[in-house]
Amino acid sequence: TEEPLKKKFLLKISSGNYTEFEPERMRFHKQDFSLEILNTSRDDRRLYEYSVSKGPEEEVWQIQLEVFEPVANPSIRILRQESSNGSCSLVLRCSSERGDEVSYSWDSWDNSTGGICSGSGSVLNLSYSLRSAAFGCVCTARNPVSSRDVAFHSSQCSSEQ
Repeated sequence: TEEPLKKKFLLKISSGNYTEFEPERMRFHKQDFSLEILNTSRDDRRLYEYSVSKGPEEEVWQIQLEVFEPVANPSIRILRQESSNGSCSLVLRCSSERGDEVSYSWDSWDNSTGGICSGSGSVLNLSYSLRSAAFGCVCTARNPVSSRDVAFHSSQCSSEQ
């Protein structure tokens, strides 16, 4: 025979009274009928169900909770560098040590580069004249719960590196 399906209750409300089954992990807010999960962890990522019984009928809502670790401060690494004839060509990589579902984008920090810093993804190919005015590119690492920036300055392209 098959095992029966089991549900774990976090909160039950009956006749205006409520019982919290995990008060150390959950907090019920009577004002707006919300349930707060304390010290959220990845283990809390699951399907939750909210049901209301009215006589012979029951209304059921299902809510999929997603839990994301915030993005850590990103860093930029020079993967390849070439300087010749007064120009600089670089391949930059932006990465964050922590965070779930991280995406990366690149932009100018002051909109003066004419799109040279624009890009999506963790890698940016950059080519510019060393005689041009100094500029900076900013990498943004983001996910659904956080966003962090790090800058790269054009003066970092030199023959000594």
